Amino acid sequence: MTEITSPTASFRSGYVAIVGRPNVGKSTLLNHLIGQKISITSRKAQTTRHRIHGIFTDEQSQFVFVDTPGFQTKHLNALNRGMNRVVTSSLRDVQVVMYVLEAMRYDERDQEVLKLLPSNCPVLLIINKIDEVADKGQLFAFAERVAQDFKFAEIVPVSAKKGTRLDELKDSLRRFLPEGELIFEEDDITDRSEKFLAAEMLREKVFRFTGDELPYSVSVVIEQFMLVGKLRRISAAILVDKEVHKAMLIGSKGEKLKEIATQARLDMEKLFDGKVFLEVFVKVRSGWADDARTLRTLGYE
Repeated sequence: MTEITSPTASFRSGYVAIVGRPNVGKSTLLNHLIGQKISITSRKAQTTRHRIHGIFTDEQSQFVFVDTPGFQTKHLNALNRGMNRVVTSSLRDVQVVMYVLEAMRYDERDQEVLKLLPSNCPVLLIINKIDEVADKGQLFAFAERVAQDFKFAEIVPVSAKKGTRLDELKDSLRRFLPEGELIFEEDDITDRSEKFLAAEMLREKVFRFTGDELPYSVSVVIEQFMLVGKLRRISAAILVDKEVHKAMLIGSKGEKLKEIATQARLDMEKLFDGKVFLEVFVKVRSGWADDARTLRTLGYE
C-alpha cells in the first residue's frame, strides 16, 4: 500500500454500515473489501453477533466498514434482541449505508430491515451474489422492483465471493464520504483485539464443522491469551447448552474437536502472521443465550 503521509483536502474518510438480513453475504463482502479475513462466515444464519469495524485505506480515502449482525425477526431471545440493538445503533453515526440483498431474493425479511434505514444519509443498494444469476438481464428488473420501496442513492450489483465489481463499489462509496483525515492508522484493518478475533475464528470453525447438527446457541470464551516472543498461547472454551451438544463437538475419540481446533489455529496463524499454540475445551452452560448477565460477561451488547 502506498504510504499516506498527510491527507489533503480531497482525502475522504468515514463510517459505512453494512446491513441486511442473515445470510446475504455481509461478512464475506467486508472481508473482500478490506482484503483480509476479520469477520467470520458460514451458511448458518446469524453467524455475526457483534459490530465489527473493518478498515480499508488507500491514497484517496479511508473506509471504516461496520459489519452488523443480520437483523433477526424470529426467535427473539436475549441474544438476538441484543444483536438487533447492535444493528439499529450502528446506523446512527455513519456517513453511508450499504443495504445488502441476495440477487433475485427479496421478501418480508428484507423489508423489515428496509424499515430501519435512515433518511438522513445516503443508502446504496448492494445486490450480492450476481455470480449465481445465469441471466444477468433479470437483475435490472429486480433492482427496479426493490427501488420502489426506498429511494437509494445508487444501486451496485456485486459478487463478494468472486470479488466482482468491488472496485466500482468503493468508487461509489467514496463519492458519499465527507472530506476528512484518517480515523485510524493507515495500516489498521480492524479495531478489534487479537483476543476477540481468535474467539471468532474458533466459533466459525464450530459452525463449519458441525453444520446443522449443533444449535445456534454456541459461544467461545478465550480464557487465556499470552504472547511469548512471537508465539501466541491461547486457551479457549466452547460453551454449549447441553451435554449432548458437548458430545457432538468432541466427536469419536475427540476427532471432531481436534479438527475444529486445527483449522481455527491455521486461520489464526495466517491472520496474526505468527505461530499459535491453541488449547480448546468444551463446557456446558445451559441457557446462556437468554441470560442477560451471562451475555454481558461474554461481551454481547
